[in-house]
Amino acid sequence: MSARSDRLPRDAAVIDIGSNSVRLVIYRLEGRAIWTVFNEKVLAGLGRDLARTGKLATEGVEATLTALRRFKAVLEASRPQAVFTAATAAVREAVDGPAFVRRIKEETGLTVQVLSGEAEARYSALGVLAGAPDASGVVGDLGGSSLELTRVAEGQPGLGVTLPLGPFALRGPDGFDPARARARALRALDQIGDQFACDTLYAVGGGWRNLALLQMRIAGYPLQIVHQYEMSAADALEAARFIARQSKGSLERIEGVSRRRLETLPYAAVVLEGLIERLGLSRIALSAYGLREGLLFESMSANRRRLDPLIEGCAALGAREGVSEGLGPALQAWLEPLFAGLPRVFEARDETLLAAACRLADLGARLHPDHRADLLFEQVLRAPIAGMNHSERAFLAVTLFARHTAAAPALEPQVLSRTLTPERLRRARALGAAMRLGCDLSGRNPQLLARSSICVERDVIVLRAQDRWADMLLGEQTAKRAATLADLLELGLKIGR
Repeated sequence: MSARSDRLPRDAAVIDIGSNSVRLVIYRLEGRAIWTVFNEKVLAGLGRDLARTGKLATEGVEATLTALRRFKAVLEASRPQAVFTAATAAVREAVDGPAFVRRIKEETGLTVQVLSGEAEARYSALGVLAGAPDASGVVGDLGGSSLELTRVAEGQPGLGVTLPLGPFALRGPDGFDPARARARALRALDQIGDQFACDTLYAVGGGWRNLALLQMRIAGYPLQIVHQYEMSAADALEAARFIARQSKGSLERIEGVSRRRLETLPYAAVVLEGLIERLGLSRIALSAYGLREGLLFESMSANRRRLDPLIEGCAALGAREGVSEGLGPALQAWLEPLFAGLPRVFEARDETLLAAACRLADLGARLHPDHRADLLFEQVLRAPIAGMNHSERAFLAVTLFARHTAAAPALEPQVLSRTLTPERLRRARALGAAMRLGCDLSGRNPQLLARSSICVERDVIVLRAQDRWADMLLGEQTAKRAATLADLLELGLKIGR
């Protein structure tokens, strides 16, 4: 496969038959970028009775089959290039699981891959790595019947284990018993604590996503995006213990908590509390990517997997609405000498954020100029792009705002104050101003941009052009854009030789 064909868009679908839910997601894959096109979930409760009877729940079987028949109709109309159908703990462990798989084949034509516990853990870890290549610690995927733990480091999944710690496995005959659930969780975790001890847990699963949303409310956190939201162990423990103490009625009154997850949320809290204690965690990072994205990630070529998800996501988003092909890479090459001479604000991430921002340089080309800056700020802040934490989201949002105006951003002041230091905020505005200068100087033409250069020499920004192209530096607008940049970087300015 050529590099060019490897980056062509394609559609793929994943049907995930879990212990609690059955879901169809159709994705658009654009290079390394993964976009959700369609997402439908049914909380069938397939594994609800598994711990008590050893069998799949009768109502869950019928609800799952109904959902799968509908999903098959959707797939026959949309015709994705690849379809993955996987079943996890409930089907794997139930005595009637094989018969259920045969029935699915007979009634829908779908061939189900029943994942082993080790495979389920590995795919969950691959999904986290698809969204956060630098993840280092343990991935924890909490499903309805089981918890999968997998070590991750240097872009690869390592040791994995599956434990019977899902809500359906922990539930007693009288419902949620905090003491009983905690004791069972700790007994299981005591067996593997030394093997999986680490600083960071990458939490996957609906129960933990809802716990994180509740913790955001407790902390007054203003950016309600779960993916790559981070909690300290102390904050996560506070939220987990709060949830474990509440009655179902009390939880129902909390705004933002999924009503469908109320039954399983206390179990998710107890398991997280046990993991923090037994693994010695200091940080919990949420991941919206998991098993489904892991299946897609494994199907990609090695060359595609090596690409950066943030840069690729920004390139794909920019290409959808941009008008100047090649502007992003050209702008990156033009700006690298300027920012290479400045103090770092994101340690090793400065170059990646510069490359990602440049891929978005033409994003607002089709928006009304009077509203472009505000619209792009909101779009980038909440874009469904992987590979960035919340501080980096805010940084890119401010950068794209400053790409179109010299004014200070007035939107989402609480978000900016919670996610960006003054130094990072100022650098974002400077990067946006530099992108604006480069785009306006060249008329958004990559070839013309390459005829000029910008760098820092002895605390002075020097903007030059090749002799034949010196006239491109003329004009009031060029001087104005360059002066704005110099002011934000607190440097002198020299235009020309």
